[in-house]
Amino acid sequence: MDKEQLTQIMSEKLKLIRTEKGYTQDKMAEILGISKKTLVQIEKGRIQAGWMCIVAVCALFRDSEIIQTTLGGDPVDVIEIIGRNGIDRAKERTMGGKVWWKDLVKEGRFRLQQNMISQHYRILDDSNFRWYSSFDEGEAYNRLKEITNESN
Repeated sequence: MDKEQLTQIMSEKLKLIRTEKGYTQDKMAEILGISKKTLVQIEKGRIQAGWMCIVAVCALFRDSEIIQTTLGGDPVDVIEIIGRNGIDRAKERTMGGKVWWKDLVKEGRFRLQQNMISQHYRILDDSNFRWYSSFDEGEAYNRLKEITNESN
């Protein structure tokens, strides 16, 4: 997934998200910092939201069931991975992948998982801390080998 794909997907879901949260078009436009006219055009599929608008939607409505179901978890993680071309650092503790994740391989105290919806990859340690995330499968496998070798 890249910025363009995420922008398209989220633009198509914007009306559903607004409805889910109970906002009028006026209020939603105000929250997102866009004009009502622009919001109407996005909701009617005539234009797509810009990247910054999508970032705002994912951050401000990260608890949306529609967004979480569409992206397979925390939308801010997906935004961060796309915006930074991957995450390569220890981060907050995850829930370990009980819902949208499948384990691909386990090496030592680390495991590589793939999100079943967004298809991105992450490496977790045995305490469920995320060490790395990317949409690139080859990079994810390579990083798993590096992390495993570094910890030995």
